[in-house]
Amino acid sequence: MNFLPTPFPGLYLIEPKVYGDHRGYFFESFQQKKFDEAIGKIEFVQDNESKSGYGVLRGLHFQRPPFTQAKLVRCITGAILDVVADLRRNSPTFKKTYSIELSGSNKLQLFIPRGFAHGFVVLSEEALFSYKVDNFYSLDHDAGILYDDPELLIDWVIPNEALKLSEKDRGLPLFSETVLPFSM
Repeated sequence: MNFLPTPFPGLYLIEPKVYGDHRGYFFESFQQKKFDEAIGKIEFVQDNESKSGYGVLRGLHFQRPPFTQAKLVRCITGAILDVVADLRRNSPTFKKTYSIELSGSNKLQLFIPRGFAHGFVVLSEEALFSYKVDNFYSLDHDAGILYDDPELLIDWVIPNEALKLSEKDRGLPLFSETVLPFSM
């Protein structure tokens, strides 16, 4: 398992070692000891999974303190464009975004530390998306930023008319209207 730092402090791309043969493949998707050595001690408390079709956009989501969450995300089948926005005011990458294609083929994972908004859009006909979180979900602390915020300039790759969003995600506030209680 390779832990590859990104230009964003604390954000890591994780590349597993995949062992394949005529039967298929095997890889470790998570190993606590390796994770602790490369990134630090994180205790994941919940695993989540979603299945979505082409053009479904989920995000940009985050939770406010004391229920902020770090996430370890991956796409099991299909392909998605995974996007994060750094909401940590004193970060050198504050208000910048990072995107990466995660897929069942490349098997890459992304570790997202606390203080980031997260979202993804499905690039394939269908995608199965899985993620671990280090804090429980709290409806009262659920928050987000509008996916097409003009300050963030996110290229979602898919034409806007093909995007499918929930009413909740269409109604999220702009970055400038969002209270950001995060620091590094």
